[in-house]
Amino acid sequence: MTDHLPRIPRSDAVDNRERILEAARVLFATEGLNVPLREVARRAGVGPATLYRHFPTKEILATEAFAEQMRTCHAVVDEGLADPDPWRGFCSVIERICELHSRDRGFTAAFVSAFPKAVDFTADRDHALKAIAELAGRAKDTGKLRPDFVLDDLILMLMANNGIQAASAAAQVAASRRFAALAIQAFRAAPERSPLPPVARLALVLPGVTR
Repeated sequence: MTDHLPRIPRSDAVDNRERILEAARVLFATEGLNVPLREVARRAGVGPATLYRHFPTKEILATEAFAEQMRTCHAVVDEGLADPDPWRGFCSVIERICELHSRDRGFTAAFVSAFPKAVDFTADRDHALKAIAELAGRAKDTGKLRPDFVLDDLILMLMANNGIQAASAAAQVAASRRFAALAIQAFRAAPERSPLPPVARLALVLPGVTR
């Protein structure tokens, strides 16, 4: 009968898996997806063989590491779709998605990548994009979202948002909020001057440029 019982992972194997995921989340968030897997293993305190036994590819590791961010992304989009005012819902999605991505460079890199070997991540990403496309269509129908907006504009915005280099994590989020406000003004069908969020201290300071 023991041959038919489910195999329960050893506690040390579970601990190793969680340490790898935690190390991956930290490194992907701060350094992006280009971080070597050997560095992830080193940060987790395990050997490369142990890492590859749990996560044979970087795509599989990233899918597991970004599961929470993807759930948050879905929740943000679903709440935007549920808003009775499509333009307000669309603006909320832009603001919150930019902030979510500003906190994790690796998540943005994964979101805009093909990731052919990560079927679940790709399906989740495509589901989110289709929902945003539906929301954008509703916002266009109100006349508030410019009619030539396409999903490629959203991807372009996320890539630009990912390039923000701030002096601290808090400044990174603040700069992302200001960038999102600028993007929303660009997406608006009719020009409207709305107050921008406060300026954030960026990592790059250009001589002779007034803030």
